[in-house]
Amino acid sequence: MAGSSSHQIRNICVFGGSSPRKENEFLESTNHLGRVLAERKIHLVYGGGSLGLMGGVSIAAFLGGSQVLGVVPKALTKEDLLGKTIREELQVSTMSERLNTMFKHADAFIALPGGLGILEEIFHISSWAQLHIHHKSIGLLNVNCFYDKLLSFLDQAVEQEFLTSSARQIIISAATAEKFIDQLQSFIPIIDPSMSRIHWSTEESRRKLRLDLSIRL
Repeated sequence: MAGSSSHQIRNICVFGGSSPRKENEFLESTNHLGRVLAERKIHLVYGGGSLGLMGGVSIAAFLGGSQVLGVVPKALTKEDLLGKTIREELQVSTMSERLNTMFKHADAFIALPGGLGILEEIFHISSWAQLHIHHKSIGLLNVNCFYDKLLSFLDQAVEQEFLTSSARQIIISAATAEKFIDQLQSFIPIIDPSMSRIHWSTEESRRKLRLDLSIRL
């Protein structure tokens, strides 16, 4: 939910498809996002490489003056599956370590159009927000209405009571980069009363959370 107050975003993690075969509108919007990040002095964290939308946003951000960090699993560097990472590259052992590393370095998250990997990443980060592990803003850059059906699915999940309205509002969306960054910066999380009792500071609370979830399931 957008509010009147805002928080400063210094680093944004961008998830995006790495396939080189993309419509021009997707590439143009991605390049524009990279330029907007640079204009607003926001640095980029991404999955590394120079291909597809991930490569486009990293090149545009770097050329505009942003610092760029690519986080790449070592297995994907051996066959050069992603292309050459723009600027700084941090190699990790697993996909889980990759996501955790990007999470630690980012103040907010953006999903560009993509496939299964993008959906996994954005929903993983969103589920953490639902569980109050973090309160960082998350959104979909809905280029050419790419995410319309996914957003409708989330609305349907609320209607059928598989998702709370507060959880639904974790994921925001916009079609243009400027409006999108404004929304991310003004995002104010809605605290779900059923989740507010969860605390992640001790191992005891983690055990209690696992117990509570197993009972509900």
